[in-house]
Amino acid sequence: VQLQASGGGLVQPGGSLRLSCAVSGWTLDYYAIAWFRQAPGKEREGVSCISRRDGLTTYLDSVKGRFTISKDYAKNTVYLQMNSLKPEDTAIYYCARRADTCQSRSSQYRTWGQGTQVTVSS
Repeated sequence: VQLQASGGGLVQPGGSLRLSCAVSGWTLDYYAIAWFRQAPGKEREGVSCISRRDGLTTYLDSVKGRFTISKDYAKNTVYLQMNSLKPEDTAIYYCARRADTCQSRSSQYRTWGQGTQVTVSS
């Protein structure tokens, strides 16, 4: 397994979760890492991405100001801190890697981790 996503769960609206994407077999300098999500009956959408060397970040408009992506080289892990969660954030979240710049389309990513379920509900 090259990407291992974890940290999902059930949280009330307004709550927070931190997702982790642990990578193995390679270092974060070589790949851009993105988080995608897929809700039932909907297409997979890009949530956030962090570039491989300069650490530039991108966000889906609906999560800007609430989600923060970061990476820890020592732990070889990318995080997605999610605050002020809303019911519409409910989805399975996936991390994926790309050997070039960040892209928003899931078809541009070849290697995926397994998903982690995030449910926002009261």
